[in-house]
Amino acid sequence: MSVEQSARSAASSLPRSVRVREVGPRDGFQNEPEVIATADKLRLIELLLASGIERLELTSFVRPDVIPQLADAAELLDSVRRPEGRDCSFSVLVPNPRGLERALQHLPNFDEISVFLSASETHNRHNVNRSIAESLAGLEKTINDARAAGLRCEGVIATSFGCPYEGRVEPERVFEIAAALVEFGCVEIGFGDTTGMANPLQVGGFYRAAFERFGGAEIELTAHFHNTRGQGLANVLAALGAGVCSFESSFGELGGCPVPAGSTGNVASEDLVSMLHEMGIETGIDLDALLVASRAVEATLGRRLGAHLLRAGPVEWQHR
Repeated sequence: MSVEQSARSAASSLPRSVRVREVGPRDGFQNEPEVIATADKLRLIELLLASGIERLELTSFVRPDVIPQLADAAELLDSVRRPEGRDCSFSVLVPNPRGLERALQHLPNFDEISVFLSASETHNRHNVNRSIAESLAGLEKTINDARAAGLRCEGVIATSFGCPYEGRVEPERVFEIAAALVEFGCVEIGFGDTTGMANPLQVGGFYRAAFERFGGAEIELTAHFHNTRGQGLANVLAALGAGVCSFESSFGELGGCPVPAGSTGNVASEDLVSMLHEMGIETGIDLDALLVASRAVEATLGRRLGAHLLRAGPVEWQHR
């Protein structure tokens, strides 16, 4: 078999298109030390939408005294405008029933909610000061109320691949939490590599097992990788090989988790889209336009960001 035939054979086992949810306006801005002005956020969101992105996580209704970076959630939702002539899904992260109650006051300006908890007891307590059981009890009401309001629900499970406090997290433990979220009414489950501990072999095995468990339930399985140790895109490739067609990423490589110290952010949206396009996998996103948005957020923050394409630019093939 020639190299070209081998490449075609490998490509045939991968999805032909994927869905990308941009989480920079929430996950990215939330983890920045600065409080970005609402007008700047709206300008950056407009640039992201101009790239063709159809799934966008806008903000979160969390306590403003705890996360002042998102204190403008209500103003942002009331001001953001959908692009004319195409479908676009806006999502909001809600931590609890009170957060949902605040968010619902701004319908129909968003379409989906994301709820979250950790797969590790220690990380969940550090993050939300609750046990996993307590978190699930609260999320059941949140999801039920959101569905009653006509909203699509995603459940995000942090530390799905490893915990900085407890070490390895058994996949079955993660799947039990996912099954509870599905029972509550989530139609999408996002598995998060919150501190960048996953490796490609682990990711491939995890998602193959996840599809065996949930594949017949019409549940969208989403991958959310961080580039903490430089393995983000390798993990994306492993997830693709296992059948994943849905990813979350952040422009400029913004965001991430403050543990461990010195960690980088989420997989960069432009790096993800570039790799997918070079592999012949469609995203519906204009990479050049996405880079305009990433350069704009870099200028807004006044410092260099981690996305590789911000330095190297897209691949340019010279045809002779």
